[in-house]
Amino acid sequence: MSELSELTKQLVAIDSVNPELIPGAVGEAEIARFIADWLHSAGLEVEVEEVASGRPNVVGIARGTGGGRSLLLNAHTDTVGVAGMERGHEPYVEGDRLYGRGAYDMKTSLAAIMLAGAEAVRRRLRGDLVVTAVVDEEVASIGTEAVARRYRADGAIVSEPTEMRVAVAHKGFVAFEIETKGFAAHGSRPDLGVDAIAHMGEVLVRLHELDRRLRANPSHTLLASGSLHASVIEGGQEYSSYPERCLLQAERRTVPGETLEHVDGEIRDLLGDLDGSTRVVLARPPFEVDESESIVELVRRHAGDGEVVGVPFWADSALLAGAGIPTVLFGPSGEGAHAVVEWVDLPAAERCLEIYVAVAEEFCG
Repeated sequence: MSELSELTKQLVAIDSVNPELIPGAVGEAEIARFIADWLHSAGLEVEVEEVASGRPNVVGIARGTGGGRSLLLNAHTDTVGVAGMERGHEPYVEGDRLYGRGAYDMKTSLAAIMLAGAEAVRRRLRGDLVVTAVVDEEVASIGTEAVARRYRADGAIVSEPTEMRVAVAHKGFVAFEIETKGFAAHGSRPDLGVDAIAHMGEVLVRLHELDRRLRANPSHTLLASGSLHASVIEGGQEYSSYPERCLLQAERRTVPGETLEHVDGEIRDLLGDLDGSTRVVLARPPFEVDESESIVELVRRHAGDGEVVGVPFWADSALLAGAGIPTVLFGPSGEGAHAVVEWVDLPAAERCLEIYVAVAEEFCG
């Protein structure tokens, strides 16, 4: 078994389910301790920062000898839950595939950047190589927010799985709520009651129509269009009462050029003149990097001048780019992110490790 697959198995075996997703989940503390000890043993300077209670980032720096550019490698340590999985934290290999929660999203990538950091120490690069193992990407990305505040670099690779393609754009998202208000009354008194759920039906029709318009008019070469969907709805109390409120939780996916102010206006238009309120719960911007950036050109060349793509999911790259760090996404192949069966392709992961090391050597000098 290779060093990469063995390290990945050790990481997958550590439960690091995000507690914001699954109440009572253990979070990232144990895996952070493991990573910090491993990086320290590999000769990196290690910094641990608790960005929320019991939820530490780990940053390992392979300090350069001087005069080179700095490169930041990023992977998240948290995972989604394991409901329905028989062996979520019991990793196993079948053929070229390694299975287990986080194998694909994204502990194999995490192992690869850790090993790249160790190799940078051995090769004594001129510039710093900064390995960032961050919490909370699956919810609000408070880990990479903290990294973006504290660390600077001349370029960055976010090692999310991209099927070995060079990803230069991804969508953003706006999570929001709409509440419609009615008037509670006995079901026999239509003269008194106002049905908040029926009013929400008007909102849902407008939401569906907006989603259809967005997708019928793509505005981005790699990402096509934004989209919109209802996520959770609740309201009412029993058969014989008019509901006084109905709450919708929904999400708008955005492409570069679509601002939060624009989307907030769309949300308010969904409510229209109905009695109620709207609220943006969380927003993250879309991401795009110029293909002529040095870090993009290097990754693409070492990856064999492969396909340049946009990916539909959100990633921490948007936060690093927002801090002024030219950033690209590149990671292995596999399947099952957030699914019951999750696996990563080990030969692809080994190739990613080779590319991370080769890019670091050329970029950092």
